[in-house]
Amino acid sequence: MSSIFADISQSEALRRGRRMLPPVVRGLFWAAIGFFIVNTLVSEVLDRTPLAPYVTKVSVTFGWTAATCGWLLGVGAWELVVKPYFGSPVEWDVPNDWRRYFMMSLDHKVVGIQYMVTSVAGFFIAGLAAMLMRFELMQGNLWTFPTPNAYLSTVGIHGTIMMFSFGTVMLVGGFGNYLIPLMIGSNSSAFPRVSAISQWLLPVGIVTVALSPILGTWTTGWRGYAPLAEQDPNGIVFYYLGVFAMTTSSLLVSINLTATILFQRAKGLTWNRIPMYAWGILAASLLNIIWLPEIQMTFILALLNNIVPLPMFSQIGTPLTYMEVFWLFGHPEVYIVVVPAFALWQEILPVMGQKTLFARSWGVLGLVFVMMFSGLVWAHHMFTNMRNDQMLPFSFFTEMISIPTGFAFLVSLGTVWKSRLRLTTPTLLVFMSMFNFLIGGVTGVMLADPVINLQTHDTFFVVGHFHYTIIGAMVFSFMAAAYYWLPRFSGRMYNEFWGKVGAIWVFIAFNAVFGQFLLIGLRGMNRWVPVYPKYLQNMNFEISLFAFLLGLGFLFNLVYYIWVWRYGKRVDANPWSAKTLEWQSTSAPGETNFDPPVQVLMGFYDYSDERPVCKPTSPAEVS
Repeated sequence: MSSIFADISQSEALRRGRRMLPPVVRGLFWAAIGFFIVNTLVSEVLDRTPLAPYVTKVSVTFGWTAATCGWLLGVGAWELVVKPYFGSPVEWDVPNDWRRYFMMSLDHKVVGIQYMVTSVAGFFIAGLAAMLMRFELMQGNLWTFPTPNAYLSTVGIHGTIMMFSFGTVMLVGGFGNYLIPLMIGSNSSAFPRVSAISQWLLPVGIVTVALSPILGTWTTGWRGYAPLAEQDPNGIVFYYLGVFAMTTSSLLVSINLTATILFQRAKGLTWNRIPMYAWGILAASLLNIIWLPEIQMTFILALLNNIVPLPMFSQIGTPLTYMEVFWLFGHPEVYIVVVPAFALWQEILPVMGQKTLFARSWGVLGLVFVMMFSGLVWAHHMFTNMRNDQMLPFSFFTEMISIPTGFAFLVSLGTVWKSRLRLTTPTLLVFMSMFNFLIGGVTGVMLADPVINLQTHDTFFVVGHFHYTIIGAMVFSFMAAAYYWLPRFSGRMYNEFWGKVGAIWVFIAFNAVFGQFLLIGLRGMNRWVPVYPKYLQNMNFEISLFAFLLGLGFLFNLVYYIWVWRYGKRVDANPWSAKTLEWQSTSAPGETNFDPPVQVLMGFYDYSDERPVCKPTSPAEVS
């Protein structure tokens, strides 16, 4: 027996000895080696041109691809994916401490937290870019950035990282990975290796876009418009590559979560019992699966247009072709962001009111029909480029999508009506999200009217509407969810006073900024420009001050959240008296969610029924 343990210890020592570096460090090292070798091979051997720089558009594309592969292999794909594919045993030790968050993991809870941390990092990088933009706009002349192109690159970095690493990712990749297997009674996701890989693509995309100005400024914003992009230096290549990495991350996690919801549900969890947040994630994941390949192919064609060239969007096609295929994805993207936010309203309010969810089936229909209509409204972004007779159908469907969107409001308000509502921080943040989206919806209905749209196009009125719709709804719902599930993540509870201080702080600052965006847009403030008429300077100065206050508000919430996670008061496993399954499991990262598996007995939103919603499955039923 002792010899067996000696052999095991020796094998363990050899395994640890082979992994000389921490996974993240090893990934960075392999990425650097891959980039250096492949970039040198392409620029100095295969595509050598006299007096050409070491890094060219062609070489950096191949070098980036090699660096990304090296990074993924280094952080764990070599041991978890490649070697097992060729028949080798899995030799990957994940310690049950803080180190598990800095390596590839198959535990959906660890992956979810990794996604959240990476996505929040992207949010603050994009927020820093926004602060630089607002600092520039405090004066009407170019005084902070050296050139207008440098300002436009900052605009592009802000929008790209905010949309593709936070807006699209946080509620699906972060909360979805952590919560969906728990909410449906599963011990794992359907394809744990897929999510493990997808998470580590996200920092690749963020860093790539953030470092793009090193290769040269780009002027297209987060949309990458061609043929304008053809005039930009090499930095535009990093835009396409970074977005490709982030969208691939979202696509992979959406495939995994869709399969998990379809095939991993606990016994008794029928379609009419699935939690509302799982419905929201399913709708958003299906949108990702449908539309992300479309925009990825668009970006591949645009990248080829820069490095081959392949003039798909200029000589062969038309300059409008790129706009059309971009916005064909661009408006479903809006609902990829906000549909999970709608579901969160309907997830949190019944718990806080301890009242049965009102008209649950209509809430589900609202999520589904928003998903279906989202692909029919995209061309209202292009009313200035269309004939009058083309505008009517897109204006009509833009108005129509407000109907299923309204279902989310009606279900939420009906649930609150005559409930025993606890005005907690999550409750307050849900109401703030609903208010912000209402402003975004009303201004969206206005922009659906071609007459108004043609007058306000490319002004800050559109920017204000966009931020109310996306940031106002999604970020406040994210904050509500973060405080709501904080006891589930950490076993600790925040202080209501400080939670509400953080919520009210960002709500006031947010509306002071973007409410004035609507007004200054009506006064003629154009977007995409760092220089504007002098009569707009006072208002821009005031907006910038409130923007800095908003940034500090988000920073306050982050610091307080981390403090509570570390030092907050410990609470019971289910402090909210919620019924959904994630509150019935007390498992920490690295542990099995449900042992034995559970059987669902009834729906989760009927608070008039005191019976338990689930029971442990007997050994006979498991077998």
